[in-house]
Amino acid sequence: MRLFAAVLPPDPVADELARAAEGLRALPGAGELRWTERAGWHFTLAFYGEVEDPETREELRERLARAAHRAAPLTLRLAGGGRFGDRALWAGLGEGSDREPLKRLAGAAAAAGRRSGLTMDEPHGPFRPHLTLARVRRSDPVDLRPYVEALGPFTGTSWTADRLTLVHSRLPVSGQEGEKPRYEPLTSWPLGE
Repeated sequence: MRLFAAVLPPDPVADELARAAEGLRALPGAGELRWTERAGWHFTLAFYGEVEDPETREELRERLARAAHRAAPLTLRLAGGGRFGDRALWAGLGEGSDREPLKRLAGAAAAAGRRSGLTMDEPHGPFRPHLTLARVRRSDPVDLRPYVEALGPFTGTSWTADRLTLVHSRLPVSGQEGEKPRYEPLTSWPLGE
């Protein structure tokens, strides 16, 4: 099972972002991007990769439950956007967001993986909270700067993130063009309880 720990935005927050992202699809090159589906929007805290051993998965769950218990609920607000070079477009966190506590929760989720015996890889460097909106296909380069600029004025409503979620990532298997990964929340724990 391909697993990661995440914080998921509630439906009203996803609604706001969906409305903001809708306008992006009219920009030049939008048809060449692989847009993420709303059901897959999340803040990845720690990526664990393939975790096949049931005992390791159970230990990971126990450690994530403890990490959630030690963390307090977080105030978060989506705002603006950014890009990872010419690879991905994302929405970021805005003013009033509990960035440092979110970073500590991400560190605790990564530590839960390491202590469970998993090799933790940080493919994109240190934790940078973001919610991926679109990816660029390798064969069709798209300039993401106009998208970042268009997202600049977006500021969502703040919300209380009160759960840590373990998610199963199912990669496309059919080989059909346009098939997207599916994300299935497996378990979640309340923060601070």
